[in-house]
Amino acid sequence: MRYIPNTVETEKKILQAIGAGSFDELISNIPEKFLKNFEIQLPEKLSEFEVTKLLTELAAKNKNTQDNLSFLGGGSYDHFIPSVVGTLLSRSEIYTAYTPYQPEVSQGTLQTIYEFQSMICELFSMDVSNASLYDGATAIAEAAILALGHVNKKNKILVSPFLKPEYIKVLAAYMDKHDAEIEILPEENGLTNFDALETKLENAVGLIVQSPNYLGNIEMLDEIKAKFANSKALFIMVSDPIGNALLKTPGELQADIAVAEGQALGIPQAYGGPYLGLFTANEKLIRKMPGRIIGKTVDIDGKDAFALILQTREQHIRREKATSNICTNQGLMATAATIYLSLMGKEGIKQVANICLHQAHALAEMIEQVKGFKLAYKGRPFFKEFVVQTPVPARDIVEAGKKQNIFPGIDLGKYKEAWKYHLLVAVTEKRSREDLETLVNFLSGFSK
Repeated sequence: MRYIPNTVETEKKILQAIGAGSFDELISNIPEKFLKNFEIQLPEKLSEFEVTKLLTELAAKNKNTQDNLSFLGGGSYDHFIPSVVGTLLSRSEIYTAYTPYQPEVSQGTLQTIYEFQSMICELFSMDVSNASLYDGATAIAEAAILALGHVNKKNKILVSPFLKPEYIKVLAAYMDKHDAEIEILPEENGLTNFDALETKLENAVGLIVQSPNYLGNIEMLDEIKAKFANSKALFIMVSDPIGNALLKTPGELQADIAVAEGQALGIPQAYGGPYLGLFTANEKLIRKMPGRIIGKTVDIDGKDAFALILQTREQHIRREKATSNICTNQGLMATAATIYLSLMGKEGIKQVANICLHQAHALAEMIEQVKGFKLAYKGRPFFKEFVVQTPVPARDIVEAGKKQNIFPGIDLGKYKEAWKYHLLVAVTEKRSREDLETLVNFLSGFSK
């Protein structure tokens, strides 16, 4: 306890209040193997130059999507990020800014978040957006928590079988603490089967559907809202923010809550994070939304002013009334998304989406010409991601690709044995015709 700034007297008082005679007695129930003092083998001391050289060599062993040809997707995509995003983001007044606990002196931060909320609402065709969350997974979990609080005396969440597997794991972890039940809906050839949905909704607080789903297929959601007619359950949709520029938006599909992973909006893949959780909803749910919401008003002189209008976390209101305990709104990542969206504009985002769409379909057609390869869900509409059925285990293809500086896609076999020969391939606007041909030539080596 050498790093805890307590005096001996204070420590005695703490132990007495706990009911322990000593610190050793306090930790006596911890197995000995976890308390053993291990000798740390530290290398000889190095100079600054030597440390820099060593760390540079270690960093060079990392594989990244900047120096390798990447067709990875599954929620994290290698989209182009204009250089001005990083330039503006690194300015000290932005880079060092934190959550505005004293909003009256944080007008710049508040305005940035307000602009972020406005653009996210427009991108999703939804009424309100909060000031962002940790990532897509926790945004989904928070949406489920909102649904639990919105619908009384029910605790079941209906979930599409093709929600990203990691999202389901995070959701399950959150729901365990809320004594909520997750029911996975049946599947049918790469899409969710909604046949018995109306009956299931009678005992549920909400339905969570991802479209395009984890396999890249676009779910048939045009008539989904009609199935909620006799239920108070909420329709929660997980979408691709870039895809929203071309596909029907969550708002157009009458979603009550729409969430997403915002990494595609100007944020590097960065070894898994930090990323950005997007959370939007209908106006009727605004007081139950987690996190913070920024509003615009005028000050005493009639000038524009920004304020935290809703702060539904326990730091700002009574704990029992709080809707979340979110400690940060990923402000820097939200700012990156704001800069990106401002630069791209409506037409720019639509152009990116169009390129992704056409390049993905072009690649799918090219792969189908390779002997032994075919689309696993041929005929299903997809946006920028699709599943390829492979003649050898997908894992073998992924491992071979690493040696040639190619990330050919995601081995879906790590999730299900039935997907052992399934490869999830994603295409962004960064992939040229030459890149597509490189992948096809690589895959040709596995023809059977």
